[in-house]
Amino acid sequence: MLDRIFKPETVALVGATPKEGKVGNTLLRNLMASHELRVYAVNPKYENIHGLRCYPSLDAIDDDVDLAVIAIPAVNVPDVLVQCGENAIKNVVVISAGFKEAGREGAVLESELIRISKEYNLRLVGPNCLGVIDTYANLNATFGRTMPDKGCIAFLSQSGAFALAVIDWSKAAGVGFSKIVSLGNKAVLDECHFMEYLAGDSDTKVIAMYLEDVSDGRRFMRVASRISKTKPVVVMKSGKTEAGSKAASSHTGSIAGSVEAFKAAFEQSGVVEAESINDLFDFALTLSRITSIKRGGGVAIVTNSGGPGVMAADAVEEYGLKLASFERNTMDKLLPLQLANSYNPVDVRGDATSDKFGTALEIVARDERVSAIIAILSPTAPIDFDKACTYVLAADALKPVIPVFMGGASVTKAVEVLNQHGITNYFDPVRAVKTLKAVSDYEEMQARVYEPPQHFDVDTHLIRKRLQQKQALDYELLTAYGIPVPAYGKAVSADAALEIADRIGYPVAMKILSPDIVHKTDVGCVKLNVYREAVKENFFEIMRRGEKYTSARRIDGVLVQQMIEGGREVIIGMKRDRHFGPLVMFGLGGIYVEVFKDVSFRIAPLSKRDAEEMIHKVRAYRILRGVRGEPTSDINSLIDILLRFSQLCVEFPEILEADLNPIKVLESGCYVVDFKMVTRM
Repeated sequence: MLDRIFKPETVALVGATPKEGKVGNTLLRNLMASHELRVYAVNPKYENIHGLRCYPSLDAIDDDVDLAVIAIPAVNVPDVLVQCGENAIKNVVVISAGFKEAGREGAVLESELIRISKEYNLRLVGPNCLGVIDTYANLNATFGRTMPDKGCIAFLSQSGAFALAVIDWSKAAGVGFSKIVSLGNKAVLDECHFMEYLAGDSDTKVIAMYLEDVSDGRRFMRVASRISKTKPVVVMKSGKTEAGSKAASSHTGSIAGSVEAFKAAFEQSGVVEAESINDLFDFALTLSRITSIKRGGGVAIVTNSGGPGVMAADAVEEYGLKLASFERNTMDKLLPLQLANSYNPVDVRGDATSDKFGTALEIVARDERVSAIIAILSPTAPIDFDKACTYVLAADALKPVIPVFMGGASVTKAVEVLNQHGITNYFDPVRAVKTLKAVSDYEEMQARVYEPPQHFDVDTHLIRKRLQQKQALDYELLTAYGIPVPAYGKAVSADAALEIADRIGYPVAMKILSPDIVHKTDVGCVKLNVYREAVKENFFEIMRRGEKYTSARRIDGVLVQQMIEGGREVIIGMKRDRHFGPLVMFGLGGIYVEVFKDVSFRIAPLSKRDAEEMIHKVRAYRILRGVRGEPTSDINSLIDILLRFSQLCVEFPEILEADLNPIKVLESGCYVVDFKMVTRM
C-alpha cells in the first residue's frame, strides 16, 4: 500500500523555489539528485527552476504523479490536498508546519487535512515533518542536506530535528539505513502503518523508532506483537512521565504512570525498549546481525586489560546475564599461553601480542558452553588492532563477538573494517554487555508462545445496572466475578452491626462504608479483631470519625467482616491508561505499598502466563514461595484472582482505578479483605 511513497516514479514538489536556503529549494535539489525520478516543480511564481519547467498547480501536470510533496504555508495545504484527490494522487508528504503543534487554529486546519484525506482516500505523511528517504530507491524527499548510506535499519522518528541529527551522525559513524520516515503529527499515517509495511520490506532487518506518543496503544501492541516475531522492533520513547498530574485516588493510581504502561506494553508485544539514543542504535545495529545467542550458554570475556574485563564482568551480572563456565578442554588449551587469568574473564595480559589475543579468542569461541564473547583490547604497545580485527572476524564466524577496541586514532582503521562486516565496535564494555542483554531479551520474547486470555462466565447484569444507576460498587461485584471475599454484612445501625457479627463469628473487622474515604486506616475508620462486647462502641466510633472527615460527603454505614488471620498481604490494582487501557498492577500489599513499590505491571487482558510472570517478577515472590521453612502461599489462587480481575477491568471501562488491597494469601486460598474503585460517573 505504501510502496509508491518510497519507490515513486514521478514526484511533484508543491512549493519548489529557486531561492537558496529555502526548504522548497533543498527538497527540489534532493529529488533531482535521483536520476530515476521524473520530478515536477509546482509554484505559480516561476516558469523554470534549475532547468525544470515549473507548473502553476498540480492540475497542470499532464502525467500520473505517484507522490506529492507539499512545502507551502499551512493555510494553503487543504486546497492542494483537494487537487491531489481530484488528480488521483494518492500519496502525499506534507512538510509544512503550523498545524496542531501550533495551537487551536492549527488543530482545526489539521482536522481539515484528515477530512480531505478520508474523502479521497489519501495516504498522508505528516504534516510538520522532515519527509521520507529510501536509500535503495535513491529517494531523498526531505529538506536535509545529507543522504545516508545504504543499510538494513529502518528508522521512524516523531521528531524531524532528531531525524536530521541522526542522518548527519550516521555519515560520520558509518551507519546505514534502508528507510527513514519523519512521522510528524501523524494526522493520517502513523507508526503502525509503517511498521506493517516494513515488516515485508526485504531491505529492512530491524525497525528502530523514536516516539513521543502512540496513536492507538492497543493497535500498536497487536502490530508490534506480530512483527517482532520475525523482525526486531527497537523503540526509544520520550514523554513518558506525567508531571503535574492530579493526585491519584488509589495506591495503584499513585504508582502506575505512563512510564509503567509503556514498559508493560513494550514487554508484552516483544518490543526492545531503548532508554537512550546510544541504546537505540546500539541495539538496532547489533540486532541487525545477531538475533539469537546459544541458549543455556554464558558470556565469555577475553581482554588484555584487567580493569575493563572486571567492568564487563560486573555488567554481565548487573544485566542478568551469566558468565560462561569453560569446559575442561578449553582450560587445558588456555593454560600453555601463560595468561594472567585462564578463567573467565580471560586476561591475556598487557604485554600480549595480537596473535596471543587471537589464539585465546579462538579457543574460547570453540567452547560449547560459550554463547557470546566480549572481546576487549586496550592500545598497548604490542597490540596491532588491524591484525586483532582479523581474529575478531574469524571468531565471530564461530560465536557472536562484540568487540570493545578501546582507543582513538589507533583503532580507526580496524573499526572501519568491522563496520564493513556489520560489526559495531564499542569503547565502553558496559554498553557492549547491555547490547548483548537486548539480544537475549529479544530472543526470549521471540520464543514466547501466544496464550489467549482465559475467559470466565460471569453475570454482569447487577454490576451494569449499578453503574447505570450511578450506585456505589461493593463486595457483590467481586463475588459476581468469582473473586473470594471474607463473609461480610453492611450495617447502618449498632444493633445491625452486632447481629451481623454474631452471624459471622468473632473476632470481626469493622470499616467505614463511604466512597469519599479512600484510605480508611488513615482517618481511624478501620477496627480489627473486634469482639462482641466492643461491636457497638466501635460502630459509633467509626461513624463519628467518618462524619468528622470533611471530604466524606456520603457515609453508607459500616462493613462488618470476617477476620482473616495469617497469610501474606499483596495488592492487585488497575489504572486505566489513556493509550493502552487497563494497566494491571501486582505487588507487596498493605499500607506500605507506596513506600516499597515492589510491584509489576501488565496490560489487560492477561493470559495465565502474564499473571505468572507478574507474580514471579516482584521481590516479594520469594516470601510467597516460603522462606526458612515457612509454608508456600497458594499462588494458583492468586493467579486466578489476577485473571478474573483482568476480565472485570476489560469488560467495564467505566472503572478508572481500582485496588484490591490487602489480599490475604493463605496456604490454601486467597481473600480480598478490602477494595476500592473509582468509576466514571
